[in-house]
Amino acid sequence: MSIYVSNLSDEVEEDDLKKIFSEHGYVNNIQLSMNQKTGEKKGFAIIEMETDTEEAAAIRALRGIEWMGRSLKVNRARTKYSISEICVDSTTN
Repeated sequence: MSIYVSNLSDEVEEDDLKKIFSEHGYVNNIQLSMNQKTGEKKGFAIIEMETDTEEAAAIRALRGIEWMGRSLKVNRARTKYSISEICVDSTTN
């Protein structure tokens, strides 16, 4: 039940994301991606919602909206497991 959000402003903080996503359900976790060497934000985050219903509501409501001067890109996150599963499936065919 994770959401991938990209095209985030350099100014965005975890609290900002929590506020906007909490309008659509309970936020379990937020991972704001940062460059480990420079500490600069990379412009994307993973938001974990409590339920699939809340996730879907947040995606529908926030996809493409103008927020902090940027048009948000909001999609269901792909997990490492599902990506590796796709790779295994494609090599066995």
